[in-house]
Amino acid sequence: MPDDVSIARALHVLGVVLWIGGVAFVTMVLLPAVRRMKTPEERVAFFEDIEGRFAAVARWATVLVGLSGLYIIYVWDMWYRFLVPSNFWMHLMVLVWAVFTVMLFIAEPLFLHRWFQERAKTHPEQTFRIIQRMHWVLLSISLITVAAATAGSHGGFSF
Repeated sequence: MPDDVSIARALHVLGVVLWIGGVAFVTMVLLPAVRRMKTPEERVAFFEDIEGRFAAVARWATVLVGLSGLYIIYVWDMWYRFLVPSNFWMHLMVLVWAVFTVMLFIAEPLFLHRWFQERAKTHPEQTFRIIQRMHWVLLSISLITVAAATAGSHGGFSF
């Protein structure tokens, strides 16, 4: 029977898969498809609908990842790892989680959503390019972090 930390780790990984996998889908599939739609109004409406649904999933996933990660660090008393240079991937995980959490819970509801709608009306092509670049940057950082955390958690880095 799995112990509580094994369950927390499984929930942590499932949350990351849902969240970062969704970011990959939005970045590599959804945004290119949306850019091919005929009218700017069509693009904005479709993107808003799909992105809004994914944002809800991503919010739950980031909460799950944050709580399970904190639980694992607390129960295994792993705070010292943040002081060890070869565990730089721990900082990356927290940084990526913090960036997405701020985006999903603060920036998007307070101003990004409104900015996107307003800017898309006057400069639809530029707006989608900015959004696509932003998603590629976030996805790249996320995938680097997943790779580093996977390697690092299995002893892959030793300075």
